[in-house]
Amino acid sequence: MDHGRHGADTAHGHGAPQAPTGHTGHHRGGVTWGAAAKATLHCLTGCAIGEILGMVIGTALLWGNVQTMVLAIALAFVFGYSFTLFAVRRAGLDFKNAVKVALAADTVSIAVMEFVDNGIIALTPGAMDAHLSDALFWTALLGGFAVAFVITTPVNRWMIGRGKGHAVVHAYH
Repeated sequence: MDHGRHGADTAHGHGAPQAPTGHTGHHRGGVTWGAAAKATLHCLTGCAIGEILGMVIGTALLWGNVQTMVLAIALAFVFGYSFTLFAVRRAGLDFKNAVKVALAADTVSIAVMEFVDNGIIALTPGAMDAHLSDALFWTALLGGFAVAFVITTPVNRWMIGRGKGHAVVHAYH
């Protein structure tokens, strides 16, 4: 299949490129758990970098819990989108369409991951007040990432199977 032409595939000639349907094993009914886990891990990597960076910055600046969490979530989205953005730009997609692909590919995955991860941190007694040097801080954060991965993987599998989410990126790999 000619991967070079996929950049021109768009909905009604405009908007973000749509995921091709000819890739078996990735789209519409043939989605493997491995493909979903890989997409989730890709998303988790960007989210984790952004979230940890946000927590470190907020803690170092002695910000309150709400401000630190807002920064961490914002940076999780920035880094999560950036990983996809850089990948599709490297594949030759122009910046405007690369942003559209990144938003389409990662928004739901990042949102679910952040909701679960931050929910676990917020519900873990003492975690919000723990310092970077406390084992509780890292246990809650890393445990939250693990649970978020387990919950987000089926979401990504479902989305990829319908040509949504990370499926829109596959045309550029």
